[in-house]
Amino acid sequence: MVEQEPTPEQLAQIAAENEEDEHSVNYRPPAQKSIQEIQELDKDDESLRKYKEALLGNTAIAADPKAPNVVVTKLTLVCASAPGPLELDLKGDLESFKKQSFVLKEGVEYRIKISFQVNKEIVSGLKYIQHTFRKGVKIDKTDYMIGSYGPRAEDYEFLTPMEEAPKGMLTRGRYNIKSKFTDDDKTDHLSWEWNPSIKKEWKD
Repeated sequence: MVEQEPTPEQLAQIAAENEEDEHSVNYRPPAQKSIQEIQELDKDDESLRKYKEALLGNTAIAADPKAPNVVVTKLTLVCASAPGPLELDLKGDLESFKKQSFVLKEGVEYRIKISFQVNKEIVSGLKYIQHTFRKGVKIDKTDYMIGSYGPRAEDYEFLTPMEEAPKGMLTRGRYNIKSKFTDDDKTDHLSWEWNPSIKKEWKD
């Protein structure tokens, strides 16, 4: 049976419905301070010093001075019913993702997990943004506020809320997602594109 493709009018309707759910928050980020500046503040206050030590941890991390402050390492689709891992190694060839596609079964529940490193200074207001396109039409935009993080040796992980993949004949097919990892300063830490395909079953 041939799957029915959505018409431009149907795609426009989907985009309009998703746009109604978008909202902006009037948020003004605080002035950025370095780790050293924070440690120097109220350094004679013992209780505050211990609090900052607990919050910031051991900041004497031997980071490569040439390395970026924020490195996004991996995107994982966490889905209990998936037959295997659905991962993108974001330290590799990002251009190759444009030519690849992986299958996501319609109607399954999943979460997106972003793994990232903070190497040198505290980064404020990290945010993950994704724009979803179908046949060149933007049908959804989602912003996930991740928060502020200090440097450490281990990767951080952020999990989005549970979502449900689209289902139904009209929703099946290839999607293009443009992802961006940014912060309060609008620094583009990483941008990439990837192409999930909604199928009736896990097998392509």
